[in-house]
Amino acid sequence: MRRIAARDNAHYKALLKLSQSSRERRKSGHVLLDGMHLIEAYEQNYGSIEEVLVSETGARRPENARYLEGRASLAVTLLADTLFDALAVVDTPSGIMAIVVPPQPVRGLDHDGDTVLLDGIQDPGNLGSILRSAAAAGFRQVLLSEDCAQGWSPKTLRAAMGAHFQLDIHEHSDLVGFLALYRGQSVATVLDGSSSLYAASLRQPLAWVFGSEGRGVRPAVATAADQRVHIPMLGSSESLNVAAAAAVCLFETLRRRQVACP
Repeated sequence: MRRIAARDNAHYKALLKLSQSSRERRKSGHVLLDGMHLIEAYEQNYGSIEEVLVSETGARRPENARYLEGRASLAVTLLADTLFDALAVVDTPSGIMAIVVPPQPVRGLDHDGDTVLLDGIQDPGNLGSILRSAAAAGFRQVLLSEDCAQGWSPKTLRAAMGAHFQLDIHEHSDLVGFLALYRGQSVATVLDGSSSLYAASLRQPLAWVFGSEGRGVRPAVATAADQRVHIPMLGSSESLNVAAAAAVCLFETLRRRQVACP
């Protein structure tokens, strides 16, 4: 087991870059998984990991200790608590992380299957929440536009709670190009959508399009969709948080399908 107690350690400096820089994650081809839930989900779906990072306090936690005891051949780095905490994305760190290669989509773009298209989602917490809702509602393909937050950032991973490992995530995607070739029905959410969500046709297969927190779906992307819908609201709020809006639409889709196929 390697032990690191100094911030000027070369390996620790590389870890800090990996936790803070999307450019470094792309360059190295690695990401950090924070917490036992994500680590176990990765192992169950993709096999072994490259390295485990554990804090001095985290190493004494029963769950983490049991995990390490069962993997004697695994590369483990023990970090001083202050060093580990600087890598973590939450106020109360889990005490254990892993370095892994993010899985690539298992197949190319599917123009016939249920899909979620995300146009410029900036907040990694929102992105992770949408991924979690997509997986829970049965959607398996997600496309992220060029200007979306990074799909495999620590904060996105944390918010998605393992949903990444149930999805094919395509980053840097051409959403308009995909919609032009999509053989199902596509629906964009816009504030001035001509149809209410609850009156819209949601036939299978379906591609939902959700836009950024500020501008919404770009006009070129909205125009490329077959339908444009809004979510009816009775209160004084003008709009919903994009993660909440996505959850409403995705689970309305699931509800319709369950009603149609009891």
